[in-house]
Amino acid sequence: MKSIYPYWSAPKNIRAFTTTRAGGVSNTPFDSLNLGSKTGDGGVNVAENRRRLIEAEQIPSEPYWLNQIHSTIVLDISSIEPHAPIGKINKKTIIEADASYTRQAKQVSVVLTADCMPVLFCSLKGDEVAAAHAGWRGLCNGILENTVSKFSCLPSEIIAWMGPAISAKKFEVGIEVKKQFEAVTKQASSAFTLINEKEHKYLADLYLIARQRLTALGVTQIFGGDYCTHTEQDKFYSYRREHKTGRMASMIWFE
Repeated sequence: MKSIYPYWSAPKNIRAFTTTRAGGVSNTPFDSLNLGSKTGDGGVNVAENRRRLIEAEQIPSEPYWLNQIHSTIVLDISSIEPHAPIGKINKKTIIEADASYTRQAKQVSVVLTADCMPVLFCSLKGDEVAAAHAGWRGLCNGILENTVSKFSCLPSEIIAWMGPAISAKKFEVGIEVKKQFEAVTKQASSAFTLINEKEHKYLADLYLIARQRLTALGVTQIFGGDYCTHTEQDKFYSYRREHKTGRMASMIWFE
């Protein structure tokens, strides 16, 4: 198992990481540490992968797995007890949302991705954390803004880390996506590079857009944005590259 740990200035009591695809029991095309239960992989495999991860990373409680729907819904899990035994999948209690926030110690926020951007947040005091699933739709519509609004501290007292996502080298979109972002802020135009004038195709930089949005909110300590899930096939799942594939998990909690 080879997790990736944020290189950031978070307090020492913060625990955060993103998984890679190595170290699990799932077979091709989910090989091998698939943590997504809605991918077509066997439930037994996913449960075992989650169990192995919880053990390897010494995760203090069952992570609160969300049913992600590319929304802007942020769930406050501060007062929610772990909803299933360690390593088990309890579909009846999974709530639709694309980010979770907590001010409760050892309560684990988690999002699943395979090209979309995971963004992890913590307060400078180390007493608030959140994890957001920022696909282009959620990013455009305000998932990062809604996540930051959950914090009781000022935006300037929040640290953010952008985990592995598809990079500007490979994220091709149509002009309709560009227009949706520009309708929110004209500044977004700088994150799009025209590659096919006839077909109105662009390369989009999700990392840059996320930085723009967070900076506009007053979040200035922003880290990450160094990976590409599409090109780094040995490390990451990529929905755009493979379509039928697994999911990585990005988790955060505080001791």
